[in-house]
Amino acid sequence: MYRNYCRLHRAGAIFAALVDMKVQNYKNHVRYYPWHHFVFLPLTAAMLIVGITKAITSASHQLEWALFGILSGCILFLAVMLRQHYALGNQDRIVRLEFRLRYFEMFGKRSATIEQRLSFAQIAALRFAPDDEFETLLNRALNENAGADEIKKAIRHWNADHMRL
Repeated sequence: MYRNYCRLHRAGAIFAALVDMKVQNYKNHVRYYPWHHFVFLPLTAAMLIVGITKAITSASHQLEWALFGILSGCILFLAVMLRQHYALGNQDRIVRLEFRLRYFEMFGKRSATIEQRLSFAQIAALRFAPDDEFETLLNRALNENAGADEIKKAIRHWNADHMRL
């Protein structure tokens, strides 16, 4: 069973890598994990729908189908929330560390005071800016309070990130 899981995971990674081969920009920078987003979640959602439908239409096994539907709904909710919670929490920390390192490499000083003035969304958006656009966009974020979407749209040469979750 573990071997089959590994094959499926490898196939998903290969599929994701093929999808990522295109040039990344604002319009296509969102990333999906195919086995999770297009197989597991839809299957669990279908189980929830079947459970609710059968609970309504089946008089003889109404309780069993209702419990099946509730259990499917709980699994779906937990799958979405836990995966996102762990992955995004880790990714947020890494994004902040990348910002600190990049700021230090470019300006030779700590970023603590600058980082406090920026929202996380602004810091995350600045990751996509190449070095020659970074300072200008950082100043816009600080002085004009440019939002993350504005920063992303202002990037002329998108710095792709193919390793995001």
